[in-house]
Amino acid sequence: MAGPRSPAHPARWPEGRRAALSITFDDARPSQLDAGMPILAEHGVRATCYVLPGPLQRRLPDWRAVVAAGHEIGNHSRSHPCAGNFPFSRNNALEDHTLDRIERDIVAANDAIERLLGVTPATFAYPCGQKIVGRGERARCYVPVVARHFVIGRGFRDEVPNDPQRCDLAQIAGIEMDGADPKRLCALVDEAVAGGAWLVLCGHEVGAPGPQSVPAASLAALAEHAARRADVLWTDTVAAVGGHLAGQRPA
Repeated sequence: MAGPRSPAHPARWPEGRRAALSITFDDARPSQLDAGMPILAEHGVRATCYVLPGPLQRRLPDWRAVVAAGHEIGNHSRSHPCAGNFPFSRNNALEDHTLDRIERDIVAANDAIERLLGVTPATFAYPCGQKIVGRGERARCYVPVVARHFVIGRGFRDEVPNDPQRCDLAQIAGIEMDGADPKRLCALVDEAVAGGAWLVLCGHEVGAPGPQSVPAASLAALAEHAARRADVLWTDTVAAVGGHLAGQRPA
């Protein structure tokens, strides 16, 4: 595990704030709509939702309401390919993909999101946080594909938040919040403020049983804590924060 973070090189955050927070959800799961969005609305927090076209279509009016409420819709691929070690992905394994195939999958998802929701995704979340297609000597990293199509590419299950001056915007760190208790999430926020970092949290279900779920009480505590620290913490979507950082970097 990584050791304690030293303060990042100071970033020029809006209104003199010292750090940033983005809350993200993957896969367009129903509990995000039913449990997560009401909690965020209560606290005035905008999130980023990385959707898959299939689940998106099953609750399309609700996802259109999410867009209307100001949340960001990001791309999470069309078919969610992960390593074949995952039983659910053995017929769609990254080891069997090429760079061309993964790019077609990503572009197809963009096209579907634009058609269904009328928005063009500016950011992408790597399914399972994995970035390699092929195997052995033919393995290739698809980060450059993501960089070609998006302002930001978000990882998953990383260990530390993002140094705003040094992070690669095509593969920013995402820290898992599934299963985290309120104390853990609030501590991550405080650590980000102390280090001048951009904390990107990643979840799946909200308030549902199972390991891939953010407890509803934890999400509420996180939103409340972020609001209490609003004088030093900028809470916004990945596209908003990432676009701000991209604008500070040389062309």
